[in-house]
Amino acid sequence: MFHEGELSVQERAGVRFEAARLSGMLAPGGLSRGAGGWLAERTLAALTGRDRDGRLWVSALTGPPGFLAGLGQTLRVAAVPAPGDPLHDLPAGQRVGLIAIDFATRRRMRVNGVLSGTLSGTLTGAGGGLTVDVAEAFGNCPQYIHPRRLASAPTPGGAVPGTFTVAEALTADGEATIRGADTFFLGTTHPDRGADASHRGGPRGFLRAGDGGLWWPDYPGNNMFNSLGNLATDPSAALLVPDFATGRTLQLSGTAAVEWTEPGTGAPDEVTGRRVRFHPAAVVTGEHPALVAAADVPDPRGVRR
Repeated sequence: MFHEGELSVQERAGVRFEAARLSGMLAPGGLSRGAGGWLAERTLAALTGRDRDGRLWVSALTGPPGFLAGLGQTLRVAAVPAPGDPLHDLPAGQRVGLIAIDFATRRRMRVNGVLSGTLSGTLTGAGGGLTVDVAEAFGNCPQYIHPRRLASAPTPGGAVPGTFTVAEALTADGEATIRGADTFFLGTTHPDRGADASHRGGPRGFLRAGDGGLWWPDYPGNNMFNSLGNLATDPSAALLVPDFATGRTLQLSGTAAVEWTEPGTGAPDEVTGRRVRFHPAAVVTGEHPALVAAADVPDPRGVRR
């Protein structure tokens, strides 16, 4: 069932009827054999959770096929965020959200639940991993996923420890990374349902930066409004912006809000009358060589959604 924040955004957007047909996707449930098999082939996921100070972040998790192993109510992740990553020592017992994605085939799956166990380890994966008690798992359509392939087989963790830099505000380099991005991951949370990780994509430049913050247009989607519904109940938000040319990552934690406008009165790509404005309170830059892309994968339909 949709929570009150999702319902309120659906109502204002005028899509309550369309969204109701998809409500079954959010019913409590675990991972089927098919879902577990698909996850076992993935090499990249993004994790939303809170650090030990309670701040929300999104971190990249990578590993060879098999580093995600799930069936029923349990998902095991044979990787942990690297030392220096804001979620390196994330506490167990909290609600987390995870999204696994395959850019080459433009498929993604979201898994939300409770982080029931953590085991620190080295970047080689020895002894490092996470366990999630699955509350819900569902796939998303291929919209806005830019096709690409990673250049090399990822190692568990994937990030370079000790390369993370912490700041309170965006730098000029950070703003340049944002303006050149065609992909980012968004972390949001709900007081009762917990954390969620989602993918956002569009043409380069769809993510705007300026005046110390950033914003992006909310493109047409599945009408469920999981992320925007969370923001309607809790403004906490986090972004992970990967640079697929260099492997550098930009992680931002702060607050976000949905702004409603008259459709067609803003930028050319603001067709829904919705945008999200994000105000960062903490910024972390890092290096994640496993995120370097070999080359873009042509989409025969020309879709860059």
